[in-house]
Formats: sequence, structure tokens, C-alpha cells
Amino acid sequence: MGHAYTPGLKVTERMLIKKNRILPLKGDVQVKVGDMVKPDDVVARTLLPGNVLPLNVANKLGVPPEDIDMVMLKKVGDPIKEGEPIALSKTLFIFKNYCHATLTGKIESISNITGQVLQRGEPSPVEVKAYLDGKVTDVFPNEGVVVTCLASFVQGIFGIGGETYGKLKVVTRDNTMVLDESFIKPELKGQIIVGGSLVTAAALKKAIAVGIKGIVVGGFDDKDLRDFLGYDIGVAITGAENIGTTLVVTEGFGQINMAYKTFELLKRHEGEMACMNGATQIRAGVIRPEVVIPSADSSAISEKAVESRIQGLEIGSPVRVIRHPYFGSLGKVSALPAQLQVLESESKARILEVEFENGKRAMVPRANVEMIES
Repeated sequence: MGHAYTPGLKVTERMLIKKNRILPLKGDVQVKVGDMVKPDDVVARTLLPGNVLPLNVANKLGVPPEDIDMVMLKKVGDPIKEGEPIALSKTLFIFKNYCHATLTGKIESISNITGQVLQRGEPSPVEVKAYLDGKVTDVFPNEGVVVTCLASFVQGIFGIGGETYGKLKVVTRDNTMVLDESFIKPELKGQIIVGGSLVTAAALKKAIAVGIKGIVVGGFDDKDLRDFLGYDIGVAITGAENIGTTLVVTEGFGQINMAYKTFELLKRHEGEMACMNGATQIRAGVIRPEVVIPSADSSAISEKAVESRIQGLEIGSPVRVIRHPYFGSLGKVSALPAQLQVLESESKARILEVEFENGKRAMVPRANVEMIES
């Protein structure tokens, strides 16, 4: 019989992580294959063209559009500064009427049909950083690089906030404790902290004020999230929130104990540098929030040394139930009946038996579980 494959979260002590670090426009790559990089190292940079702002010079100076070249003090490509005269009209050879630039940049174009001058703002520098502590294993000329490292890796269910990094600090005693504001201390500034079953809105606000880089926790109340952000997330991608602290939720919304395996993995790496990203997308092209703890031996990367293969569900596979009435419960597959079973809805589906951490067993549709890949 073939395996049943159920997509799920990765929680693993050691795997090969590859990240494409690509510019939005063609630019300059700053590193070469074989270079070792740190999270803050710039690996590629480019310039985004400035905004274009039209200026109706002919209208402002009261001249026909076809005569605009006669009044222009600047030509196409000339640099300009905001408030600087760019056109001059003389009336009766005595009175002077100026038209001034409305931004700093350059003249993009001059039209003797519309009388408009297009002003192009100064370009904005864009830098792409390595994000990981690892090795450059590939370069795309004028576009970006691939940064690779061996790492411990934890995927989350949901996150907010972008890429960040800091030393890992476990602040709760175990995976069941609520991370409230009493755990947030000034000495945690610049670190990534790990909690248990829930982080309160008050704790998150205090963490931002203290300067904590990131929070990894089992659950978060969706009402607190809405009140904190001031809007509903919906189904859009997250990660662009400028809140100062990145949040990665490993289990789901509400108070849910962080999986013991996840908590213990993070605890083993306490004091080490971790990189994290809260970006989440739940539609096509799924993006999961993540915590990456790079290994010190990434300089000697060998892909053959760390092979990962997608495995199907089998007896003993760790799973999480993602539907009522066992939502959020963790366990292991204890049986995989091959025959279709009739559900309460009178529809037929393949099921499996889950043995939960408390020893209880239940029959659950296979579509209602998520495999925890390790």
C-alpha cells in the first residue's frame, strides 16, 4: 500500500536551509560563491527609481505649450532641487515669472504638446541582507544570491513582523506557562524570547517597548491580535508589519501548549543566535513563519550529509489535529486503516487512529491532521 502524504510543519534538529536573497530590480551583487555571511551583511543592492511628479509649466507661466522650450532654464536630465527655478517667463521685459521645482531629483521629460514637465525624484537605495549566518552557495548575476546553512529549524502556524535575529532566551519554566508582562525584563533587549502556551497583548506591547527582537510562543488570542494591529489580517500575506518585534506562533490561536518537542529543541539552543521571520501566507504559495538556528559548522556544508525526503504518514508519525473536537491536540499515528469509513456526515473518507499524548486514542479523518515533519 502507498503512503498517504499529509503536508505539515517542520520541527527538526538539523537540516539544510537555503534562502534566495533576490533584488526587486537588477543591481549589484556584493558577495561571491564561498563567502561566509552574517545576517546583517548586505549581499546585493540596487536603486529604485524615484517617483514621477508632473508640473504644468506652460499653465503656470501662461505660455503656449509649443513655446515651453523657450522658457525652460533646465533641460532633460538636469538635476533639480525642490524650490529651485526651472523655468522663467519675462513679461514686457521687466516682470519675471518663475516656475519652481516641487521635488529634488532630475528633469525626466519636457512636452511641447501638453506643456508638462515630468520631475523624477531621487532614487531610493535598496539593500538585500543575508538574513542567515551561512555560506553563499550560488550567485545570480545582477539579481542576488543563495545563502545556505545547516540549522535547527522550527516552522510556525502564524506570524507577524519581518526578518530579525538575536540570541535565543527561554523565559518560561515549561511549554504550558502563559508569557505575560511579568516575564518581560529590560535585560532581554535585542534577544528572541521563547514562551509557553500563550503570549498576552500586554506582554507583546511591553516587549516592543523594551526592544525585544522576537517572540516564539504556542498561541496568541486572535482578538488581541486585532486590537493590537488595529485591523483584521484577513487572508493576505503578513510580515510587513512595522511593529518592532517579530512574533511566531507555533500551534494556533488561543491558549495552546507549545509542542513539547518544539519547546525542548529551542531550550537546547538557548544562548545561540537565531534568525526568524514572521511572514505568513495561507493561500496558494503557502509561506510559513520560521525560526532558524544556524549551526557553527555551516562553512563545511555538504548537501549529501543532510538529505531530507518527504515522507508519508506511517505508524508512529507525529501529527497535530487541525479540526474540532481535537483541535490543536498532538499525538502519533497508531493505525492506518486502508478502507474508507463512513463519517457522521454520512460521507466516506480515509481515516487514521491517533494516540494522543495523554494515552487516549481517537479515529480522525486523514484530512483533519497535519504531519509534524522531523
